[in-house]
Amino acid sequence: MISRASTILCSILLVASTEAPSALSAQGISRQVLIHSREYGRDRRMWVYTPPGYDSKRKDPYPLIVMFDGAEAIDPNMMDMPATLDSLLAAKAAPAFVAVFIDDSAGSARTAELGNSAKFGRFVAGEVIPFVRKSWNVTHDPHRTIITGSSAGGIASANLALFHPEIFGNVISQSGAFWRGNEGSNSAPWEWLTSQYASSTKKDVRFVMDVGAKETIKVLGGTGPVFIEANRRLRDVLQSKGYPVTYTEVPNGQHAPQFWKPRLPVDLVAIVSSWN
Repeated sequence: MISRASTILCSILLVASTEAPSALSAQGISRQVLIHSREYGRDRRMWVYTPPGYDSKRKDPYPLIVMFDGAEAIDPNMMDMPATLDSLLAAKAAPAFVAVFIDDSAGSARTAELGNSAKFGRFVAGEVIPFVRKSWNVTHDPHRTIITGSSAGGIASANLALFHPEIFGNVISQSGAFWRGNEGSNSAPWEWLTSQYASSTKKDVRFVMDVGAKETIKVLGGTGPVFIEANRRLRDVLQSKGYPVTYTEVPNGQHAPQFWKPRLPVDLVAIVSSWN
């Protein structure tokens, strides 16, 4: 069930989205940035959002969001995360964030990167984060750092948090592809990351997980696990280990951005409401 507070928040953002941007609030700035990756031997693209009134010398560093599928994340016709962050700030429902939107590869290359890839993990934790920390006034506190993505981006977020909890203390997973094997595998053994959480000591990480109530198909044309059931199994493992988990099966939800986008502000507020 969606809480009354979540319903109120969604209503605020729905009203805000119908206003002209100048009437809504001050807007943050999103800049495209290229970072040369040693891991990949080439330049990688990302976008960095800074909030309205960003102050590079502010005493209290800004909390940080890292999000995958960067082109979709900033697209006004897709996830439009910058507008969500502007709206939450204007509504005083969340603090001013700096956000990094990493541009992934496409197709099978995207799956290889986001599907439990150790190389991609080294790129994000070892190259992107140091670059961002050096270039922007952002926190080093994992409790105020959020990593998020949808589908393969959801499993990538949970993977980074497991292996780098010193960086990422909060995960928002939307329709995470937790059925996958290791290193982007489309073959059994399935649900590799769930097994890693089950066999590892508990990390200091908070989870918010969404999955569509209608994501009930078996993946890979019926040869793999049921999508929603893989999410439930990870949830159960996390809860059994003592992780704080907010889990929602979105009514009528399916595997598509139009179901993820309206949940993002609710999920972000769920995270920041736990901060002191």
